[in-house]
Amino acid sequence: MDYVKAFIIGGLICAAVQILMDNTKLMPGRIMVILVCLGALLGAVGVYEPFAKWAGAGATVPLIGFGNTLVKGIKEAVDKDGFIGIFKGGFTAASVGVSAALIFSYIASWVFKPKMKV
Repeated sequence: MDYVKAFIIGGLICAAVQILMDNTKLMPGRIMVILVCLGALLGAVGVYEPFAKWAGAGATVPLIGFGNTLVKGIKEAVDKDGFIGIFKGGFTAASVGVSAALIFSYIASWVFKPKMKV
């Protein structure tokens, strides 16, 4: 049953983003930034964790989860290292995910031979 809930929550997030794309002049890059900032804001005020626990992977996988990961990393680094943690905490917390995305997309570019659209 948890898989169904996660699927529904993830689908609702995707549907909301699609509606936003269809009904505004916002470009996909700006919408991605909005989602990351929304996750960071929800994480900063303490709302994201209970929501993610309830919704499961449907809330943690999209870009909203990335924003929350950045905020959690910054909070932990500030507690540990003080002011300098503001600058290094987000990078430390998200480094594995970003590295994996870069490595796997590079491998995919070898397999699928992408071409630039003109």
